[in-house]
Amino acid sequence: MLVRHGESHWNVEERYQGQADSGLTGTGREQAEVAAAALLARFPKPDLVVSSDLPRAWDTAQAYLRHLDMEAEKDARLREADIGTWVGRTFTEIAAEHPDVLAEAARGGDPRRGGGETFADLRRRVWAALVDAAAKAGPGATVIVFCHGGPIRVAAAAALGLPEPGHLSFAPPVNTSLTVIGYAGERGNAVAEYNAPTAWAAHATRTD
Repeated sequence: MLVRHGESHWNVEERYQGQADSGLTGTGREQAEVAAAALLARFPKPDLVVSSDLPRAWDTAQAYLRHLDMEAEKDARLREADIGTWVGRTFTEIAAEHPDVLAEAARGGDPRRGGGETFADLRRRVWAALVDAAAKAGPGATVIVFCHGGPIRVAAAAALGLPEPGHLSFAPPVNTSLTVIGYAGERGNAVAEYNAPTAWAAHATRTD
């Protein structure tokens, strides 16, 4: 079960975040609380909770964890994509300065935005983290993962075995949305739900 973080300050300001962090807004914290109630109704006793170590994801997870007698594990492999020099820049600035890179990405290319990772790089590390979590929890277990838009998109693509990078087949997830992957290893996987809203006032922004 993959949950995107609540609204962050840079989501509102339309800035690229990548592996930097601007913290949750007041709305983001409220979204996390509402999402926690929705998750508790469906998954009151998860076998494992894992989170990106970035504060916006970790803080979203805490709203859920406060109701459970367990701690989350941090996994840096679940971080958003490394976008290098684009961190903190507005979408408008990047569109003006790097229209060729954005055009390549829109055509299905996989450029290194800001000199950072490709989506294929992101997919490999995120999927490895999810496979490890599934193995640790065991067959049939419920694993809740708090992370980011980019990782959720590439995880869905990896689950279905789409050619890399595959993220363009999936819309950017809204804040605190839920994506459910049925993991079966070599026997095949399924994306049972994608980008299902769990909180009011959840708006789709960019994926980080």
